[in-house]
Amino acid sequence: MFNYCVAKNEDIKTVTDLLMLLYCEDDYNELYNSNKEYIENPKMRFFLAFDGNEAIGIAHVALREDYVEGTSGGTVGYFEALYVKPDYRGKGVARKLCLLCEDWSREQGCTEFASDCDLSNDDSLKFHLKLGFEEAGRIICFTKNL
Repeated sequence: MFNYCVAKNEDIKTVTDLLMLLYCEDDYNELYNSNKEYIENPKMRFFLAFDGNEAIGIAHVALREDYVEGTSGGTVGYFEALYVKPDYRGKGVARKLCLLCEDWSREQGCTEFASDCDLSNDDSLKFHLKLGFEEAGRIICFTKNL
């Protein structure tokens, strides 16, 4: 029904267009330039979902070597971002994108896979739990101007 692929350099505009729907407050050019670096980074992958020629979803996964909350350490596959267009939600697209990220992480030698979401993002929390993630902890971040 839907097609999935690893994003390549020629997909950078598609990657950025989809991620702008998720990170709507970001600057397009800055996100584009970051994605250009990420797409060429062997420790990262973007997976795209298509309905025919229409890009309908994206997932970003990275290998993290710094400590990741709730893991035993070492290199961990990290689910950096996920976006599926509203009309395609609830149709298995997000699940498939997540599984592609997990598979890629496993191929890179990872034995653990992690993610995060904002405390207020109940939909993301439910999605993660439904896919078998376990909550590792909750944090509130602080900042202060000096």
